[in-house]
Amino acid sequence: MIVSPAMIPPMTIRLNPTKLMLSKWTAASPRHKEKHFIVTRLIQPEPEGVPIEFIELEAVYSRRCFTLPWRALTDRGQWLQGWQ
Repeated sequence: MIVSPAMIPPMTIRLNPTKLMLSKWTAASPRHKEKHFIVTRLIQPEPEGVPIEFIELEAVYSRRCFTLPWRALTDRGQWLQGWQ
């Protein structure tokens, strides 16, 4: 079987940071029973007009929150969109 480049999924996905609020994510490698996450906050930069750089994720299982750059969600090796 011949595999064309169009058949291979890209390792990154395109996201719009302003539409991430309440989106659901699955950790590709869960830790401490934390597998499913929800974006609970878009962290607005101080000077208005500057693009959003960081988001806050909350683990559904433990309610633990942490901040990370929204672009980290584009790495399919770490995050899967939706709850898998």
